[in-house]
Amino acid sequence: MAVRRSPSSSRAEPWPSGAGFSQVARVLSESSSIHSDVLSHLSRDMSGNRLNPMPHWILEPEVFREGPGAEESQSLVQVMGAPPSPQVRSEGLHFLDGKRKVDYVLVFHQRRHSSIRSLVSGSVSQDQLSVVSNGNFPPTKGSDPATGRGADILGGEAASVGEVFMELGSAKGSEPMEAIDQEMHLIRQEFEANLLEAGLEIEREKEVKPNGPSFTRIHAPWPVLCREAEFLKIRVPTKASYELKEERGFGSSMSSIWRKLNQPFQPKVSLQDHGSTKFLSHCFSRDKLHLYNISSKDTFFDNATRGRIVYEILRRTVCVRTCQTIGISTLIAKGVYDSAFPLHDGDYKVIGHLEERNDRQVLHEEWARYSAFYKFQPIDLVRKYFGEKVGLYFAWLGVYTQLLVPASIVGIIVFGYGVATVDTNLPSLEMCDERFNFTMCPLCDGACDFWHLSTACGTARASHLFDNPATVFFAIFMSLWAVLFLEHWKRRQISLSFSWDLTGIEEDEEHPRPKYETILLQKRQRKQKTKKKRKKSEPEKQEDGAVTGKDRWRQKLLSAMAAGAPPAVDKLTWKDRLPGYFINISSILFMFGLTFSAVFGVIIYRITVSALMAMSPDPETKSNVRVTVTATAVIINLVVILVLDEIYGAVAQWLTELEIPKTETNFEERLIMKAFMLKFMNAYAPIFYVAFFKGRFVGRPGNYVYVFDNYRMEECAPGGCLIELCIQLSIIMLGKQLIQNNIFEIGIPRKLKKLIRSLKEKEATPNAREDEKPPQQWNLDYALAPFDGLTPEYMEMIIQFGFVSLFVASFPLAPLFALLNNIIEIRLDAKKFVTELRRPVAARAKDIGIWYNILSGMGKLSVIINAFVISFTSDFIPRLVYQYMYSPSGTMHGFIDHTLSYFNVTNFKPGSAPQNSAHEDVTFCRYKDYREPPWSSDAYQLSKQYWSVLAARLAFVILFQNLVMFLGLIVAWVIPDVPKTIVEQLKREKKLLVNLFLQEEKEKFQLIQSLFTKDSILQSNSQPSNPSQGLPILGRYSTLPSGPAAGDGGGGGPRARCRAASFSQFSGKTCSSPKNENASSRQTAV
Repeated sequence: MAVRRSPSSSRAEPWPSGAGFSQVARVLSESSSIHSDVLSHLSRDMSGNRLNPMPHWILEPEVFREGPGAEESQSLVQVMGAPPSPQVRSEGLHFLDGKRKVDYVLVFHQRRHSSIRSLVSGSVSQDQLSVVSNGNFPPTKGSDPATGRGADILGGEAASVGEVFMELGSAKGSEPMEAIDQEMHLIRQEFEANLLEAGLEIEREKEVKPNGPSFTRIHAPWPVLCREAEFLKIRVPTKASYELKEERGFGSSMSSIWRKLNQPFQPKVSLQDHGSTKFLSHCFSRDKLHLYNISSKDTFFDNATRGRIVYEILRRTVCVRTCQTIGISTLIAKGVYDSAFPLHDGDYKVIGHLEERNDRQVLHEEWARYSAFYKFQPIDLVRKYFGEKVGLYFAWLGVYTQLLVPASIVGIIVFGYGVATVDTNLPSLEMCDERFNFTMCPLCDGACDFWHLSTACGTARASHLFDNPATVFFAIFMSLWAVLFLEHWKRRQISLSFSWDLTGIEEDEEHPRPKYETILLQKRQRKQKTKKKRKKSEPEKQEDGAVTGKDRWRQKLLSAMAAGAPPAVDKLTWKDRLPGYFINISSILFMFGLTFSAVFGVIIYRITVSALMAMSPDPETKSNVRVTVTATAVIINLVVILVLDEIYGAVAQWLTELEIPKTETNFEERLIMKAFMLKFMNAYAPIFYVAFFKGRFVGRPGNYVYVFDNYRMEECAPGGCLIELCIQLSIIMLGKQLIQNNIFEIGIPRKLKKLIRSLKEKEATPNAREDEKPPQQWNLDYALAPFDGLTPEYMEMIIQFGFVSLFVASFPLAPLFALLNNIIEIRLDAKKFVTELRRPVAARAKDIGIWYNILSGMGKLSVIINAFVISFTSDFIPRLVYQYMYSPSGTMHGFIDHTLSYFNVTNFKPGSAPQNSAHEDVTFCRYKDYREPPWSSDAYQLSKQYWSVLAARLAFVILFQNLVMFLGLIVAWVIPDVPKTIVEQLKREKKLLVNLFLQEEKEKFQLIQSLFTKDSILQSNSQPSNPSQGLPILGRYSTLPSGPAAGDGGGGGPRARCRAASFSQFSGKTCSSPKNENASSRQTAV
């Protein structure tokens, strides 16, 4: 018969003998720690190997003992040696008892080596629990097995004061551990013991695998969930509800029609859609449990919330004795644990009836399939399953994709206008007309011959498809579209915050990152060493008589003042980060130089290949020089961009680590800014070159600008550089989306996984396959890829947003290709989150963070860039200037001749004239520029037309920029950030909550007044002759008086009072502690 000791009494009480269960009790506390005397009794209770479970309610508050569902709140540490309950569920989402959910999983690898002598006694055949206590009680001496095991684990040394060690798992036949594994084992022991003290329940495997992963399952019982939900201020729905105002009249009929039209596009998801009814939500409080609709304690907090609560406990749990660390992230960084993650809700494949689908299966069927591309996203279910941060990403992606529809339609119309008017465009017709016979100057020195402008007819006609008057309208439209998109997203974001109960949430306090803690610890150690050296040198100074008399008294006074002052909090300063900042700046500048070098290398390739192809004797090769060089150069640019993108991502991570950010939020923001700068420069540098630099520094015939003294700078095509900009933008945009986003992100990883899986299946022996048990959910989730954050997903879309907005004047079809890509991208990302990634912790977020600032900046930058593209890259401004200033007929007749200047072929430099020319009797050749003719007194100088066009271009930039900015401000002013309906609902909910709490206070005082009335009647019956005791008349909001008037019952001790009226809903008893007498009698401030 086993014996236990009650914490409140020293007498021994017998336990009924059990049937061989190897389960050990642990004590649950509402607070995050346990008193040392409690752990002292617990350690004595654990001394035997055959103990029945000790009920946790011995030390549990009475309110959780006697209320409904008290059975769920009992906490037992289940060791895998116990026989499983017949109620065990097969899906692997629960402990062995089949009742308690697995809320979180910790994974570690145990490497064992038989060459080292065993440090652990192997004579014990029973399964043993590993506990490291941080209490302050001394170990029990004697034959207590607990202390013996603790000494064994420490390698033969006695356990330190305040620590109790016992090994978890079967000790029989176990192999020894290396020193590093033993250290990791002890750290895990302490960490998991602290988790037990925080109220969590732990289940581990029967045997630790020698070379495979071992899993520690964690369950949060109801009291812990309540405590942490109150600390985290998690908002939950209450029983109170109100009816939403229904639209009337024309708006109501239009809304009903719109709902009917959208019905085929809605996913079949059954969520908490109350229609016209909305439940009030309030921050969870244990004192107001009666306000919440708690139908089941197992389902009141969903799995995502439970996982978040457990993660918060894991994040702040410390390891003091074995290592100076805090949080599971630090332990993973140190290698103590391999990973930690919450579980998915079972398999994503539907087996059985559709009505029995879990949330993961619903998401897979209605969201993560390509056949559901036409449906809206079930954003509320995504948020419920993955958390607010992931939900906001997919909501933002959905809004962005929806708004690409009107932009695509307008882009198609603009492109269609160019197609319809290409045959009536006078400049392209003049260029294609061989009767004009414009003889152009050679494209290279020596080897190139004169050529006719009519040979570039195809380029001119293609250029008109994108360079026409409708392009200006489209650029203005897309600039306003960017403003409209941001304003619409702000409204959508606030609507989601309201419906997801995120209004008014506070930022969670973040713990320092592991690397920050490590460097800070090194700094403290250096300080301690310097202090020790100073203390050693101080006595020598005093012996020499340097400090005497008044100086010694002053030193004592200063040291006393320093001892009374609070210790300064150590932190890393800018001096500690200065080397990292220096490396960051120099590395980013180097990366910018590398990007420019890659662009310059492609320019050299274009120049050299153009010259070589021009020397070819094949006429077909000569005629296709420009197309061949442009296409191959763009492909080379694409390959360089894809390679540098991967390099820059890794470099940005490394540079951010050098800055030593304190928290994960700071780390993420700095990483985003660095990665964005590098990838922005990498993706857009070739496009910027073609748009604003190509053909600007060529020179003129007879005075060309040369590279390496041999090769001329390349010129734009006869139809202008806009067609080349269009080709460059389209190939890079489509190539990045197709290759990087789809093949690299989805295709190659899947193929590698299939290859690895097939290799493992081949290596496995047939006997091993037969003995292999069906994998549990934690095994399946561990095989998935870890969740690395949303930064790559956002970055991919932000770069695409730049292609759509920055240079959209040159490629009106960019929104259409972005729309087609995003329709696939949403389903790709959804499939990846549901089937290929571990479940992320449900992180709260009010908005998309720094990404909104980046989007806003790019929207403003797009206005400027599109203004310069229209002004300087296209021929829109020169056409306007010619038509209204220089055209004799006020039409575009003669525009091509107006833009071409004359050059006398006798002015060629020696060796630069065509050597074997097929054109005879050529006196003058033409080139595209505004310069004086050779017969002018200012030959080859910039003409007045050049300055007129330049002034018009600059004026257009200023006018376009100010006009679009002004229209954008009007759009932002017209569209309010917060919808009017949400403002009204917020005010109404606030008023209803105030009324609800006032009603609760009124009921409290009425209940207390009735108790005092009943008590006074009993007192008057027992002591009718005592006139000094009377019942005070309680007002509606009066506080209870203390003293005899409150009814202490003459002659007796102070009467016990009810702690909170809300607990009566569960316990049905009044509190017996008089400590909170005054606090419980005060009304709640509303």
